[in-house]
Amino acid sequence: MERKQNYSRKREAILKAIRSTTIHPTAEWVYQKVKPEYPDLSLGTVYRNIAQFKKDGTILSVGIVNGQERYDGNVNPHTHFVCSCCGAVIDIPGSFISSSTNSEIAEKFHVRVDSSEVLFRGICSNCLQRQRPF
Repeated sequence: MERKQNYSRKREAILKAIRSTTIHPTAEWVYQKVKPEYPDLSLGTVYRNIAQFKKDGTILSVGIVNGQERYDGNVNPHTHFVCSCCGAVIDIPGSFISSSTNSEIAEKFHVRVDSSEVLFRGICSNCLQRQRPF
């Protein structure tokens, strides 16, 4: 039996904080953002709600960047670029894997492909600019 989530202002504030930014925040960032409005908020509450949002498909996990999991409130198809210098996570619009590629993988390896992801890594434009000699 599926459990229905009760409405919670804290839950809504956590989701709003994640969706209101493009920096791909950590749970700690979300906690710091929401805590002033809800002084009794715990970091555990933030983590529990984030876990539920991920499970429901309401948000995405970008993965671990510099030792911390980063989240994305944009669940529309896109990929990410992660800067190896500063850890910035940047949205890259577009699809880089075709549905035919997913079908080929499924057929070749006898699996069902539910989704696929592309992650680019390198150095962002800000870090490249800082590395240029003057």
